[in-house]
Amino acid sequence: MTKYLIRRLIIAVPTLLGISVVIFVILSLAPGDPFSELALNPNVPVEVRENLRRQLGMDDPIHVRYVKWLTSLLQGNLGYSFVSRVDVTQLIWQRLPTTLFVMGSAYVIALLIAVPVGVISAVRQYSWLDNLATTLAFIGFSLPTFFTGLIFILVFSIYLRWLPMVFTTNIQATGPAWFLEILRHAIMPIMVLALFEGAVLTRYVRASMLDVIRMDYINVARAKGLSERAVIIRHGLRNALIPVVTIMALQIPGIFTGAIVTEQIFRVPGIGSLLISSIQLKDTPVVMAIVFAYAVLVVVFNLIADLAYGVLDPRIRYD
Repeated sequence: MTKYLIRRLIIAVPTLLGISVVIFVILSLAPGDPFSELALNPNVPVEVRENLRRQLGMDDPIHVRYVKWLTSLLQGNLGYSFVSRVDVTQLIWQRLPTTLFVMGSAYVIALLIAVPVGVISAVRQYSWLDNLATTLAFIGFSLPTFFTGLIFILVFSIYLRWLPMVFTTNIQATGPAWFLEILRHAIMPIMVLALFEGAVLTRYVRASMLDVIRMDYINVARAKGLSERAVIIRHGLRNALIPVVTIMALQIPGIFTGAIVTEQIFRVPGIGSLLISSIQLKDTPVVMAIVFAYAVLVVVFNLIADLAYGVLDPRIRYD
């Protein structure tokens, strides 16, 4: 497996390099100028605007700008925000904890929903429980998160007035009261993402479990006198989760990208809302850093999925 890991890491380098070139070229050719507002301001002389462009290297050829950006990236410097006037790394680190809290909580809840529901649905195939779970799962992943988010706001914020419709971290409280208030603000975006991801994972768990419980070794385990609970959990679920774990690893980058819409709906001050605002303000260094980070996540978690499959399934060999 070590040789396979080294080989995949070597392949990942030109892959990420090619992705960075594509992203950089697209963003460079996109219409718009971060200094367009300065051009409309009569109090800002043309010389000052041209000076800023020259200092930031915006008038250099595209290949020169890319080499400068790549060199800075390799040195751990993600650039300087045109709008916020601070390092991009600092901006991302300010928003990252909120995104990880919302996304991590949503994925944990999704797993707690998907695994038991998927197992029960498979074991009791075609029962009313299976039909109900299947129907709810289809509804869950058919509805986009922006639609579900608006429904949540309409019901819980406007009609019932139980929860705030806008997420905020500026809470004047300490200790348990602060945590409960943060949870109150975060519960709607967490549940919107959890229901969507839980519905998707439920379908995978059910399908995988249906394949496993028809295997011969399950019948052998029953013939040995093991209880149905032991057969399902120790022999069935353990093997059914092998493909599910790899799918989960592949879906984690999708959670971050899918959270962009959810963060906009609930005004969550996370990475997704930072990306949208940076696109609107033509803040290219921030957009480039976040989009490239998403690309890195996809490549890394694809590698993790492949390795996890080999670890969980002894039939897979990477030699």
